[in-house]
Amino acid sequence: MIKRKNNALVPYLLSYPLLIIYLTFLTLFASQANVYAQEGDSGISTDPAIIAQGKTMFEENCRACHAVDRKVVGPALKEVYNRKDLAWITAFVQNSQKVIESGDQYAVDLYNEYNKTVMTPFPFLKDEDVAAIVAYIKDQTENAAVAEVAEGGEGAEVAAADEGSIPSNYLTAILVGLLIVLILILAVLGLIISVLTKYLREKKDLDEIDREVVEQKFGLEKVLKSPGFLGIVVFIFTAIVVKTIIDGLYTVGVQQGYAPTQPIAFSHEIHAGQYEIDCNYCHTGVTKSKNANIPSANICMNCHSAIKTESEEIKKIYAALDYDVATNQYGPNQKPIEWVRVHNLPDLAYFNHSQHVNVGGIECQTCHGPIEEMAVVRQYSNLTMGWCIDCHRKTDVNTVGNEYYDKLVELHDSKDALKVKDIGGLECSKCHY
Repeated sequence: MIKRKNNALVPYLLSYPLLIIYLTFLTLFASQANVYAQEGDSGISTDPAIIAQGKTMFEENCRACHAVDRKVVGPALKEVYNRKDLAWITAFVQNSQKVIESGDQYAVDLYNEYNKTVMTPFPFLKDEDVAAIVAYIKDQTENAAVAEVAEGGEGAEVAAADEGSIPSNYLTAILVGLLIVLILILAVLGLIISVLTKYLREKKDLDEIDREVVEQKFGLEKVLKSPGFLGIVVFIFTAIVVKTIIDGLYTVGVQQGYAPTQPIAFSHEIHAGQYEIDCNYCHTGVTKSKNANIPSANICMNCHSAIKTESEEIKKIYAALDYDVATNQYGPNQKPIEWVRVHNLPDLAYFNHSQHVNVGGIECQTCHGPIEEMAVVRQYSNLTMGWCIDCHRKTDVNTVGNEYYDKLVELHDSKDALKVKDIGGLECSKCHY
């Protein structure tokens, strides 16, 4: 029998969704924690998510010196988990010199075998990171043939590049999914309340207190003040705030879409698109310099000393050059045009246009987008470090006709194309001084 006199039935039942949501999150966190418990007899995880995570970290940190099936700079890692236990492997990866100095015989033998070369320490790799790498090595060892086919496709590279972050659209989908689940729960509870109330009203043996609870009318004010409703509101508000903060953090320093107003309206759509003027004609440093350089006004005058001389925008160039159209003479009061820079990399990042355009053969549109269609130049790509690294992972090195790479291609000895990451494209010092 129901013994609640002062609490309304509907608000009481509406307090359950919050409890269900909390239990859902606890279940999610518990399942995430149990991922590391999904291990085989060797104590190494067989969970696909852990293996995928291990593959990403192996590609980023280990592949330059190690392969699973063959000796490269360091030993082949096939069945390394059978040679030493996971704790030893973790200690060696994080600081191999410390293990060697401890007198460990296996570590000392490796040190002597490889000409007393100490492996680069990886102190930033946590124990679970190393465990994930070992899980990937074990998977590659046991499924070598399948893994070889899988790694040959572009999809595997893209998947590896996307590991380690939760895009904003995923967070939005999660929140929408939770909201839909909450609405369904409320609908089910409403149906249960309706059926239960109808059933109780038909009973003849209810005492006065129970009858009072059953006969009470739905009160919106009571629902709005109920702990369940307030908890739901707080939860939704907190989720929106957290998502907004995360979205904001992802956009710090990102100027994608930035299109400032320039002192002179210049249209790439007309020049590069309609008249098909080569980018190199104006941006003369793109094949031989770190910077592509902003064209000087003299380059503009190669055409506009005779073309569209009546244009108000062209007259701004004349004013900057102190140029007299009638006499075709330049005066002494010249001043630079104060163009607004569109693409800005942080000072700590090094980028060389000539290396990418002249050596790498990268098209302008790869980074700058359909520049030939832009009436006003905007930053097309986000130019984040992750964006650059993803490009280095997927882009083939242009080795044709370049003797510099001949020996490197021979040493690479793989049916796969040589990627930028294979020639140090993921090394920190490549882009950071």
